[in-house]
Amino acid sequence: MLALEGARSSGALIMEIKHGMFSCDSHAQLDRYAFTSRMSEAKWGDRIPQVVEVEDKGSGELVHKWRVDGKISFGGVVNCPAVMHDRRYYPKRWEEVPLKAYDPLERLEALDEDGVDGEVLFPNTPVQNFSFAGSRDPDYEIACVEAYNDALGDWRRASDRYVPLAIIPYINPIEKVLEQVRRAVDHGHRGITMLADPGVSIKGSQPLNDPFWEPLWATCQELDIPINWHGSAGMASELSVPDWEKYTTRQHHTVSTGRLAATPAQMIPNLMLSGILDRYPRLNWACAETGMGWMAYVLEACDHEWERHHLWTEGILTRPSEAFRRQIYVDFWFERSGIELRHFIGIDNIMWESDYPHITSTYPRSKEAVQRTTAGVPEDEKKKMLYQNALRLYNLS
Repeated sequence: MLALEGARSSGALIMEIKHGMFSCDSHAQLDRYAFTSRMSEAKWGDRIPQVVEVEDKGSGELVHKWRVDGKISFGGVVNCPAVMHDRRYYPKRWEEVPLKAYDPLERLEALDEDGVDGEVLFPNTPVQNFSFAGSRDPDYEIACVEAYNDALGDWRRASDRYVPLAIIPYINPIEKVLEQVRRAVDHGHRGITMLADPGVSIKGSQPLNDPFWEPLWATCQELDIPINWHGSAGMASELSVPDWEKYTTRQHHTVSTGRLAATPAQMIPNLMLSGILDRYPRLNWACAETGMGWMAYVLEACDHEWERHHLWTEGILTRPSEAFRRQIYVDFWFERSGIELRHFIGIDNIMWESDYPHITSTYPRSKEAVQRTTAGVPEDEKKKMLYQNALRLYNLS
């Protein structure tokens, strides 16, 4: 089991690397009682997120689903096919879910089995769109956010190999958002994950570039925690070609994975040309589960336009590629083409992910996958991409 020194230096943890791989994108499944044990039943009753038994409309089977705010959530009870007996199978009932999907101590054994030193933890079922704003009830949103962040923060108490990311409220005043961020950091969180453009994804929330969010950028810079986007970060429905109705489930998933680059390729230029990076030059951003080869074109295109239109005269003071390499991180897991472009993208801005326990995860053969994608890469560059950059970003080194 990985040993971690308890000493802190300037607020950072000292981590001992044994396996040589650190996942910047994995998904933590909370226990089925994570919310019921932390939220007031007297106040919230059946609105508390919980696992319930329902009849499957297609098969007539009795299955388990999450019920959130009194409504049955879309999808299965846990998204964890990588740890099932058949990777094509999603559990239908909670008792089918392996402990290594939701028990932090059991999960450590899976990390060692896969040769992974630690992992950054994004949400899993039932946290849809990384928020609970769909309720339209600000108080309920806060109660769910606190319960989630407290439950995931407890994983860090179980082991410092876990790097939890907090979710934030979207339909509350900015003071409440900042309160939840500070509260989460005090509970062990090492960053936040948020939507790419809350104003698009959530009715009543503000766009990313709106001054409303300025105190959040300032607070995260002060706390030295990164802002994390995952996949489409809530923009898939807005920026995707509609699915063909005749796709099978697996075909649909393949299409959704194949187009992952399309959303961050729009999100990052928006960020780089918003002025946010120059206003908060020590605030870091990370894109997970998006790959990175596409970034080469984005950087060249933004630099070209910045030069052509003299955007430094309009307040965009830093060349986009320079701002990117100063503050933004991207990642890979199966992508060989992105590795070939690593120097142009920025060798110090690339991280590796396992995507455990989702269907595209490299588990339980992450070492083989890494050897294949990084074949011919010098050892010092491998170390940067496989763990050093992540440790630096999340203040673990």
